[in-house]
Amino acid sequence: MNFNRILSLTKTAKLGRTLLSARAGERLNFRVQSPQLCVQTSSRSLSYAKDLFLGKVNKNEVFPYPEISNEELEEIKQFVVPVEKFFHEDVDSKKIDEEAKIPPETLDGLKSLGLFGIQVPEEYGGLGLSNTMYARLGEITSLDGAIAVTLAAHQAIGLKGILMAGTEEQKAKYLPRLASGEHVAAFCLTEPGSGSDAASIQTRATLTEDGKHFLINGSKIWISNGGMADIMTVFARTEVVDKEGQKNEKITAFIVEKTFGGVASGKPEDKLGIRGSNTCEVTFENTKVPIENVIGEVGGGFKVAMNILNSGRFSMGSACAGMIKKLIGIKMIQLINFFVNKQTGSNKIRNVCLSEMTADYASTRKQFTRKLAEFGMIQEKFSIMALNVFVMESMAYLTAGLMDRPGVPDCSVEAAMVKVFSSEGAWVCVSEALQVLGGVGYTKNYPFERYLRDCRILQIFEGTNEILRMYIALTGMQYAGKILTGKIKEMKKGNVGVVFEILGKKLKDSLGRTVDYGLTGKDGVVHPSLTESAKMLEQNVALFGSTVEGLLYRYGKTVVDEQLVLKRVADTLINLYAMTAVLSRASRSISIGLRNHGHEVLLANTFCKDAFFKNNYWMTQLQRNEKLELQWTLDGHQLSVVSVGISAIAASSSLDAHICLGDLGTGKQIKSIDAGPVVAWSVVFSPGSKYKATGSHLGKVNIFGLESGKKEYSLDTRGKSILSITYRPDGDT
Repeated sequence: MNFNRILSLTKTAKLGRTLLSARAGERLNFRVQSPQLCVQTSSRSLSYAKDLFLGKVNKNEVFPYPEISNEELEEIKQFVVPVEKFFHEDVDSKKIDEEAKIPPETLDGLKSLGLFGIQVPEEYGGLGLSNTMYARLGEITSLDGAIAVTLAAHQAIGLKGILMAGTEEQKAKYLPRLASGEHVAAFCLTEPGSGSDAASIQTRATLTEDGKHFLINGSKIWISNGGMADIMTVFARTEVVDKEGQKNEKITAFIVEKTFGGVASGKPEDKLGIRGSNTCEVTFENTKVPIENVIGEVGGGFKVAMNILNSGRFSMGSACAGMIKKLIGIKMIQLINFFVNKQTGSNKIRNVCLSEMTADYASTRKQFTRKLAEFGMIQEKFSIMALNVFVMESMAYLTAGLMDRPGVPDCSVEAAMVKVFSSEGAWVCVSEALQVLGGVGYTKNYPFERYLRDCRILQIFEGTNEILRMYIALTGMQYAGKILTGKIKEMKKGNVGVVFEILGKKLKDSLGRTVDYGLTGKDGVVHPSLTESAKMLEQNVALFGSTVEGLLYRYGKTVVDEQLVLKRVADTLINLYAMTAVLSRASRSISIGLRNHGHEVLLANTFCKDAFFKNNYWMTQLQRNEKLELQWTLDGHQLSVVSVGISAIAASSSLDAHICLGDLGTGKQIKSIDAGPVVAWSVVFSPGSKYKATGSHLGKVNIFGLESGKKEYSLDTRGKSILSITYRPDGDT
């Protein structure tokens, strides 16, 4: 897929300090679809991540991998180079960290590069770049954590509400100055009594008697850019009258200018990491806000807040990948330059040596007469880092590509998965890098301990990873539940056809059924060298769909209280999406003949194999304690079936006496139900042990030893076949 976003770019840009300046004749002309069209809540007819909950693979959504033409790549490179050069030469990250402040001249440089208006449309003075380009720039800005957070707080969440849901008047009034960096934006949601529970905020906005203004009173904490922001997106409770005339309190979003009065910011927080970013408490005391500054509609603020947060998370993947790639590959000579510059007071090569050292260190440092890089456990650490970076990038740019498609794509689940995987993967990578470097990595003379401190916040802000796991799982299960409602109701009513459909699916899953979603083969979208991994993905998706169905039947609406269940569901889905991303990317690389496509194939296959076994384990855990008890009536007599976990299903009926339900794991009887005289039958199977089937009809009992080569077991009751199992030596059923 070509994004067709970047149509022209000046060929004369040098350092890029005045890339936005029309006076310098270096105006960038990135014409793209307005970003606000990519972050609405309306969804496409298909949603890849959500359909995985149904056991479906919408391959056309994610294959082929998003692709940019060579011409566009060249144009992008000419924009990226000056930004990269600025960060390498003019950003003193050590000074920013020590002084806990970004110098004014550094902020001015960021503004002149246009980095405060990356996704603001051109008509409002911004660059109007695509999500893909935004992600690419995130790789560079991540070289300094404090700067990355400052820029993200400004445009990923600070001004995003205006961009997404603001009126034309609001956009025309505020976006130009925000895009140029003349004004800085902040996002004010979190309060002392409400962190992850955004719906419980207590800041209030009261309509004045003349109906022209709202008076805002309350306090917000942990506000990035809070002490330097000129424009704030503030969320407060307002009184709303519904159609029936009832008064309710709902959240409303407001555009608040610091000049409105009554706005005060506290002392910047002394943080563990990202120390140069401004984080503080912001209070509002009778702050008078015109009604024209309501974003969206009164009472619609919670939806606005969630849409803002959901839209910006995807970029964390590329940011983390950029940081770790640099962290892995530093040249030792740059470390030497670092100390030379430190002694001479030079301002050059600052961020190059900050982030490019680990690999060369391992190649030159010797222990026991051997280089560190020759030891297996050191090699393993680099493989872990390389694998994480590859997956982060693959997920981030796949999601960016989905968001850049025409229409109004709903990628909130995909973006949340990118954030969770990348933030945790980055933490692992930084820890492994420090372990390779030993004492060098632990001292403040080197930048690595700062990377560790900066990296820790990623799992906390923009939604903690725990909350995002709940969001990922519950959003998908709600989607699946709406579609499966009818089927679940029929199961609970005892519909025989539906019951045996479920049992048959469980039997096939337990025996390792063959699944084909069209990823491979004649019309497949995955390259043949990735066939085994694609098959693993297909098998995982099929099992995931049946697992979700079982959980919905078992828990219903109470699943919201089963956090450990939801965590496993989310972790499985994250792996499924990651497997999809790496398979799509590696297949694309082969098809277009990228030089290092062999490495991508190796990384993709390695990750998919590891994820496959993890997924199977998690889903086994989800199903192990699942007891699916079904009851229905057969000619007035009760018949029951119980499924005990993924590895065992037992069903028994003794209508001439009682029904016995047994736990195959312990051999203990679970339940006995009195029925009455007619017929008896039972089926027991458990992978890894002997498969058996027994039947009794009018006194006649048939026993088939399936493992001994018998191929079919069938029980006829009153002329109607109620159960049929076919066994094949190859495991297909």
